[in-house]
Amino acid sequence: MSFTWHLDRRDTVKVLVVYDSAYGNTELIAKAIGGAIGGESRVARAIEVNPDEIRTTDLLILGSPTHGGRPTPAIQDFIDKAPGDAVNCVKVAAFDTRFSSRMVRVFGYAAERIAISIEAKGGKLVSPPEAFFVKGKKGPLREGELERAATWAKMISTNLSLKS
Repeated sequence: MSFTWHLDRRDTVKVLVVYDSAYGNTELIAKAIGGAIGGESRVARAIEVNPDEIRTTDLLILGSPTHGGRPTPAIQDFIDKAPGDAVNCVKVAAFDTRFSSRMVRVFGYAAERIAISIEAKGGKLVSPPEAFFVKGKKGPLREGELERAATWAKMISTNLSLKS
């Protein structure tokens, strides 16, 4: 499956990175992504974003810590409130923060559920859901995860032909 997309040529590409964070780890990843993605980026907590803002967004990136195999209620609420006509055909990507544990693997991960939910509203996934790892339930992030987040963002930017 190919994830190469092209956006209409214009001077500024608008990127919205929406996240929720319990212990600050997902926030750090979201900010690393926003700083590396290119275009005109806005990084904000889900509770600070009106879902109607998707209408003026070229790329929507959603992130959440994994809690019980799911995204946080704030992220799921943002997705649920997003107007279907606003999400339809918008380029989207999803990420989560998680720690490795047999119990966590049993329940699943937030990024996959985010991707399924936003695709169900018509969003077009531009990258497979991505995971960033913490050392324990509260973190901190594993070494190198911020750099990996920036690399992931740059890969998405390159695939979308975004201009910095």
